[in-house]
Amino acid sequence: MWRVRRAAVACEVCQSLVKHSSGTKGSLPLQKLHLVSRSIYHTHHPTLKLQRPQLRMSLQQFSSLTSLPLRKLKLSPVKYGYQPHRNFWPARLAARLLKLRYLILGSAVGGGYTAKKTFDQWKDMIPDLSDYKWIVPDIVWEIDEYIDLEKIRKALPNSEDLAKLAPDFDKIAESLSLLKDFFTTGSPGETAFRATDPGSESDKRYRKGLLGELILLQQQIQEHEEEARRAAGQYSTSYAQQKRKVSDKEKIDQLQEELLHTQLKYQRILERLEKENKELRKLVLQKDDKGIHHRKLKKSLIDMYSEVLDVLSDYDASYNTQDHLPRVVVVGDQSAGKTSVLEMIAQARIFPRGSGEMMTRSPVKVTLSEGPHHVALFKDSSREFDLTKEEDLAALRHEIELRMRKNVKEGCTVSPETISLNVKGPGLQRMVLVDLPGVINTVTSGMAPDTKETIFSISKAYMQNPNAIILCIQDGSVDAERSIVTDLVSQMDPHGRRTIFVLTKVDLAEKNVTSPSRIQQIIEGKLFPMKALGYFAVVTGKGNSSESIEAIRDYEEEFFQNSKLLKTSMLKAHQVTTRNLSLAVSDCFWKMVRESVEQQADSFKATRFNLETEWKNNYPRLRELDRNELFEKAKNEILDEVISLSQVTPKHWEEILQQSLWERVSTHVIENIYLPAAQTMNSGTFNTTVDIKLKQWTDKQLPNKAVEVAWETLQEEFSRFMTEPKGKEHDDIFDKLKEAVKEESIKRHKWNDFAEDSLRVIQHNALEDRSISDKQQWDAAIYFMEEALQARLKDTENAIENMVGPDWKKRWLYWKNRTQEQCVHNETKNELEKMLKCNEEHPAYLASDEITTVRKNLESRGVEVDPSLIKDTWHQVYRRHFLKTALNHCNLCRRGFYYYQRHFVDSELECNDVVLFWRIQRMLAITANTLRQQLTNTEVRRLEKNVKEVLEDFAEDSEKKVKLLTGKRVQLAEDLKKVREIQEKLDAFIEALHQEK
Repeated sequence: MWRVRRAAVACEVCQSLVKHSSGTKGSLPLQKLHLVSRSIYHTHHPTLKLQRPQLRMSLQQFSSLTSLPLRKLKLSPVKYGYQPHRNFWPARLAARLLKLRYLILGSAVGGGYTAKKTFDQWKDMIPDLSDYKWIVPDIVWEIDEYIDLEKIRKALPNSEDLAKLAPDFDKIAESLSLLKDFFTTGSPGETAFRATDPGSESDKRYRKGLLGELILLQQQIQEHEEEARRAAGQYSTSYAQQKRKVSDKEKIDQLQEELLHTQLKYQRILERLEKENKELRKLVLQKDDKGIHHRKLKKSLIDMYSEVLDVLSDYDASYNTQDHLPRVVVVGDQSAGKTSVLEMIAQARIFPRGSGEMMTRSPVKVTLSEGPHHVALFKDSSREFDLTKEEDLAALRHEIELRMRKNVKEGCTVSPETISLNVKGPGLQRMVLVDLPGVINTVTSGMAPDTKETIFSISKAYMQNPNAIILCIQDGSVDAERSIVTDLVSQMDPHGRRTIFVLTKVDLAEKNVTSPSRIQQIIEGKLFPMKALGYFAVVTGKGNSSESIEAIRDYEEEFFQNSKLLKTSMLKAHQVTTRNLSLAVSDCFWKMVRESVEQQADSFKATRFNLETEWKNNYPRLRELDRNELFEKAKNEILDEVISLSQVTPKHWEEILQQSLWERVSTHVIENIYLPAAQTMNSGTFNTTVDIKLKQWTDKQLPNKAVEVAWETLQEEFSRFMTEPKGKEHDDIFDKLKEAVKEESIKRHKWNDFAEDSLRVIQHNALEDRSISDKQQWDAAIYFMEEALQARLKDTENAIENMVGPDWKKRWLYWKNRTQEQCVHNETKNELEKMLKCNEEHPAYLASDEITTVRKNLESRGVEVDPSLIKDTWHQVYRRHFLKTALNHCNLCRRGFYYYQRHFVDSELECNDVVLFWRIQRMLAITANTLRQQLTNTEVRRLEKNVKEVLEDFAEDSEKKVKLLTGKRVQLAEDLKKVREIQEKLDAFIEALHQEK
C-alpha cells in the first residue's frame, strides 16, 4: 500500500511540474521530459511499459529508500513561478527505480556468466579421445551420419545467445554519467529543479542540504547493489548447478544408451556389408586366378613385408645389425587363451590344442593377408591347406605339431626356432603375428629343468625389439595377482607405448567375480603396474575345442550385447570383441611399420657400405660368392673331375690294375704256390702241385682280391683327380668339401656282385692255358719271373740284415753296433750257412737232429740259443739261398724256349717255373683288361651318380655346408649377400608402401 501511495504522490509532483514549469501552461510531452522525469512518469502511459520482474529468492524485498527516515520536508514559498508544494520525492522515486534496474541487470549478468561457465565446464569434462582415435572403430567417427548432432548442438546456448543475456554496459555507463551530472552543482540536469532566480539564499541552502543527502543516498545505493548482486549470483549459481547436474546426467545417460544401440545396430550392418564385400572380392580374385583379366597380380604389401622378416630370421646378425622391424608378439601365461585369440584373428582353428598341456613349443610366425580362398601354407612347402575343410585343418594342426617336436632338441621342452606360416583369406586384417610359448611359473614333471628360463629368454628376445607390438593376453577367469606375464611385459615396455592388453574369458569372469568393478580395474590397468596403449575384453568360446569360429563369434556378440559391463559403461563399445581388437592391432601394426621401416632401411644401407669396404680391402680380385654360390662352383669342379675318370686311357688303367693286383697276390703266389711246388723233385709233381694250388686259389680268393684291387684303384684315381692341384686356379677353400664328398661317395659305392662270378671263370680259363706261343712271350715271362724273385730276394736280405744287425762295413763307416740279440742271430746265421754250403740241395725244413747239432755247436762257442730262434733264422737263410738258385736257373732258361717247344725231351733243362710265371702274368693281364672294361663301362658312371647324389644331399643340408665351407671370406660374402637382399626387399616394400598411400 505504501508503494501505491508513494506512486500517487509521485504522479502529483510530476503533474505539477508539467503544468507550471517555466510559467508555461501547455502540456509537455513525455518524450521531452528529462531522463529522471521519464523514469517516474505514469506507468499506464501507452509509450512506456515498465514491469518489475519477480526475483526467485526467499529474501525480504528491500529498497535503498527504506533505510532512510521518512520526514516531512518544509518547502519555502513559491516565488517566480515555482510550485507551491516542492519536495524531494522525485529523487527518491528515481533512486528506487534505478536500484530496480540495477538488480535486473545484475541478475541478467550473473545468470549469463553462470550459464557460460557451466557450458565451458561441461565441455571440459568431455575426455580428449584424439590420442585413442586409432582404437575407436570408424563407426564412432561416422555417427554424425546417423544421429542428428546438429539438432542437439542447436538446443545448447551459443555465444550469441549468451551475449544477448549480458547487459549493455555502454548504456549503463551513460545512465550513471547522466545521474551524476544531474546531482552535481552546475550540471545541465540541474535546470529541472532550479528556480528562476539563482541568487536566492534559501535556494542555496536548500541545494546544499539536498546535495549532502544525495551523496549519502548514492553510497547506500552502491552498498545495496553490491549485496544484491552477490546474493543473486550465489542463488543463480547454485540453481544452475543443481539444474545442470540433473539435466546433464539424464542427457549423458540417454546419449550413451542411444550411442550403444546405434553402435550395435551399425556393427551388425557393417558386418553384413563386409561379408558381402568378402564374397565379392573372393569372386574377383577367383576371376583373376582363372586369367579372365589376363593380368599379373602384384605381391601384396604384407607378403613383401613377411619375406623381409623371413630373410632377417635366417640372417646371422653381424656387425651389431639387429632386426628392429615391427611385428605383433603374442605373449601370455600358459592356457590364458593366446592361441584362441590368434585363431579368432585368423578366423580358423589352425593350432594344436590340449587340456592343460603345453602345446606351443616353439614360436610360430603367422602372416595374415587377403586372398580369394581361405588357405594356409608353410614357408618351405608348396602344399596349401584349405581352412574351410575339417580334414585339411586337422592335417595342418598335425603338421604344426610335428614341426614343433622336430625343432625341439633332445633334452629340451621348447625351441627358439621359428615356424613360418602364411594364412590368406577374404577379409583378413593384414599383419604379422608371432605366437610364443606360454609363460609358466613352475616346471612340472616331464619338462626340462631350464624350461622356464628358456621361455623367458625367448619372450624377451622378441619383446626387446623397440618396434614390436606386444599383445599381452591375460586370463580373466583367474585372479589377476597370479599373472606372471604382466611383470615381464612391464619390464620390456614400462611406459606402455607399444603394449595392447587383452582380457580373455570375460564371460567366466563376469560370472565368477563378485564385484564387476574389478573387471573394469583390470581393463583400465589399475590392478597391474603395467601400462598399455589400449585395453580390450574378448570372449574366445565356451571352452569346447570343437566350436567353430562362427559359433564363437556369435556367442561373443550375444554375450556383450547382454553384458552388464557394457550396459553400465564399465566397458566401451570399441573395447570389446575380437573383431575390434583385430582392427586396432592391424592399425597399430601398420602405423608402427610406416614409422620405423625407413629407419631400418637406412641402418642396413650403412651395414652394406661397411661390408663392401671390408671386402674391397681384403679380397680386391675375387668375386663376392656366398656359401651357396661357392658350393655350386665346387660342385661343378667335382663333377668335372669325376668325368675326367672316363678320359683315362685303357693302357693306364690296365697297367695300374695289373701292378696293383700283383702287389696284392705276389706274396701268396711265391710263398704258397711257387715255393712249395719247387721243393718237388720232378716236373710232373711240380705241375700237379701248381695246378691244384692255382685251382684252389682261383675258386676262393683270387676274384675277390681282384675286385678289391679294382675298387681301390678307382678310389685312388678319383682321389688323385680330386686332390691334384690345378695351379693358380686351385682354391683351397674347397678342400674340406672335396674330401667329404670323396669319402661319402666311396662309402656309398658298391661293386657289382655279378662281376666276381664272371671274373672267376675268366681267371680260371687264363690259368689253365700253358701254351706259350712265341719267344717274345717266353722272354716276357722270364723278365717277370726275375723281377718277382729279385724283389723277394731284396726283401729277404733286408729281413736278414735287420735280424743280424749291420755288417762290418756299416759298423766302421756309420758307427753302429749290434745288439746282443743280433749277435746271437748272426752266430746262428753263420752256422746255418755252413750247413747249406755242405748241402746246397737241402730241403726247406730242418730236421730235429740238425737243429740239435746247430744248437750244440753254438753252445760250444758260448752262445745260448733257442730252437725257435734257429728255425726263424733258417727260414730267412734258406729263402735267400732258394731265390738266388731260382735266379740262376732263370738265366739258364733264357735259352730254353726251344726245349719248351719240344716239351724238354732229351734235355736236362726243365723250365716249368717259367711256364708258371707266364700263366700268372697272363692271368694278371686278362684280369686287368676285364676290370678295366667294367670300370670304364659301369663303375665310373655309378661313381659319378653317387657323387651327384652326395652333392645333392649336401646342398640340402645347410649345416653340412656351413661346416665344410668356412672361413672369413665365406662369412663376409654371406653377410654381404644377406644385407643386400634385405635392403632390396625393404626398398621394394617402402616403394609399394608409398604407392599405396
